[in-house]
Amino acid sequence: RRGSGARMAGAEPPPAPEATFERRVLRSAAGHQFLRVQLELPDGGARPSAVQFKQLVVSALRELHGEVGAALPVDVLTYEEKTLSAILRVVSSGFVKLWSALTLLGFYQNRRCAFRVLQ
Repeated sequence: RRGSGARMAGAEPPPAPEATFERRVLRSAAGHQFLRVQLELPDGGARPSAVQFKQLVVSALRELHGEVGAALPVDVLTYEEKTLSAILRVVSSGFVKLWSALTLLGFYQNRRCAFRVLQ
């Protein structure tokens, strides 16, 4: 006979309830991502204006992702012609496309160039 709540030696504990896990992926509430980038032109020459800079971003998207990439809504929030740096805003769903297009761009007006993502 068992005592009041005492267990017998060697008895198995009751099975624990199964733990359930739920995976959640959270997105930015704003729906936008921001990139701080700098264009590097090693051989100097003419620097792009703000409009030309935006066209360069769109052409990079078109070159890698076609017309669908070129249609991606990207905004140039700030642009400093002196340092060739800018802050870009893109919808969260297009963040990886923008980053990859800028990273793989190699020429601006038949001159070598490179985008560096600073932040």
